[in-house]
Amino acid sequence: MTGFGRCEMEIDSREISVEIRSVNHRYFEFSCRTPRSLSFLDDKLKAYVASRVSRGKIDVFVNVGTNNNVPAEVSVNHQLVSGYFNAMREISDTYGVANDATAVSLARFPDVLTVRNGSEDEEKLLADVLSVTEKAVDSFIAMREAEGERLKADVLSRADTILSIVEEIEERSPQTVKEYEQRLLERIRQTLEDFNVEIDEHRVLTEVALFSDKVAVAEETVRLRSHFDQLKKFLEYTGPVGRKIDFIIQEMNREANTIGSKVQDAALAHKVVDIKSEIEKIREQIQNIE
Repeated sequence: MTGFGRCEMEIDSREISVEIRSVNHRYFEFSCRTPRSLSFLDDKLKAYVASRVSRGKIDVFVNVGTNNNVPAEVSVNHQLVSGYFNAMREISDTYGVANDATAVSLARFPDVLTVRNGSEDEEKLLADVLSVTEKAVDSFIAMREAEGERLKADVLSRADTILSIVEEIEERSPQTVKEYEQRLLERIRQTLEDFNVEIDEHRVLTEVALFSDKVAVAEETVRLRSHFDQLKKFLEYTGPVGRKIDFIIQEMNREANTIGSKVQDAALAHKVVDIKSEIEKIREQIQNIE
């Protein structure tokens, strides 16, 4: 399921921002981008996000500003300064130009000054980043819940469409047996009319019974209804249900295929196609549900 959340806070004179994004994915996949010096945060952030999000391709971006309360150490590379100074003096002597080297100009050369921040309290920093992450995840989940409600409404609407088609199949199926019996009797009459032979009604009834058993879809439609009852219950759960619904959709498709293999009526065959089309659309939507 897609989602986005962001939080930016100032804690102890330091700016901390956390951004979380996700796109659809069958499983949980996590990627974290933090400053190299703070890579120790990655596993902790993954564990925290995984405790609240179970599905999706998750990308987390963390930016941590400088802590102004931690003193910085600035060191001078004296060998490099000496090299720069001698080079400038050589240029002055060789070309007859003024040597206007100053401490400021020398400090501007690359790698002359090295700034090292004071040692960080990693536990304190982790707690600060997690507090910002919590709010970002709250926003992220709120967005996904809003999208989830829209997906739920769409799935339920399609479920109702399928159930109405199932009802039509259940009403039409017995009629196809009667029509088969009528066609069978008519063919027999046409075949035997020139031979003055009576129709064996018992044999006809046996043939009709065999046909009726062959095309009966009551068991499949009952199971299909049961699967939809389960689907609706799962959609009311507050925890992750995406994978459970995946399984239910597979079972629905199995029943629809069985019904399709049994029906001998063109109108019913078209309705089965409609059912499978709607199930496929539900399956696509379920991939977005955690």
